[in-house]
Amino acid sequence: MDHLKPLFENNERWAADTARADPTFFARLSHLQSPQYLWIGCSDSRVPANQITGLQPGEVFVHRNVANVVVHTDFNCLSVMQYAVEVLRTRHLIVCGHYGCGGVRAALAGQQLGLIDNWLRHIQDVRDRHAELLAALPDDQARWDCLCELNVIAQVRNVVNTTIVRDAWSRGQELVVHGWIYGLKDGRLKDLDVAIAGAQEKDAVHGAATAALHRRWGGS
Repeated sequence: MDHLKPLFENNERWAADTARADPTFFARLSHLQSPQYLWIGCSDSRVPANQITGLQPGEVFVHRNVANVVVHTDFNCLSVMQYAVEVLRTRHLIVCGHYGCGGVRAALAGQQLGLIDNWLRHIQDVRDRHAELLAALPDDQARWDCLCELNVIAQVRNVVNTTIVRDAWSRGQELVVHGWIYGLKDGRLKDLDVAIAGAQEKDAVHGAATAALHRRWGGS
């Protein structure tokens, strides 16, 4: 424990400062969480959901994995989604990637890293579907940035195709799935214009977002 003593000291200061600033903060937080947002993001330590959105503890429910991938056989992610949608009644599901993502970089380059290669195969599928666009870009940095965006849009489609989201919409629950990306270099979030609020619009919105991305990157 001595090796991690600074973390406990940091926690003590944070708890004391928070209680001084808002004496009822922890009492309120301990009773019930009712976040309006589910954040599906990357495990990258540089992309903390609460901090970059300016939200407090209790305001965002979070699931993170390498490269913000949503796989229909990943029961960890699906369980988080189901709890958020059906129990917490979360209204917004946000898939947020980030530029400079190491998982996307490894998938783009076809690096062999071991067990994680099986996970990154899902991003390589996205890479292969857009191989012509990526090949036409001027350099590796552009291809990397573009694939980070393509991956977000692909994962949004995976989210809306889950039984969890389909069932929520079928029973009339208000639920919107969004695709965002975060810039490590400037700290800014960018909306990729792929917000889907119902089954009837999922194909049109996804297609429009993908086409807009192709136009934007194809003209660069």
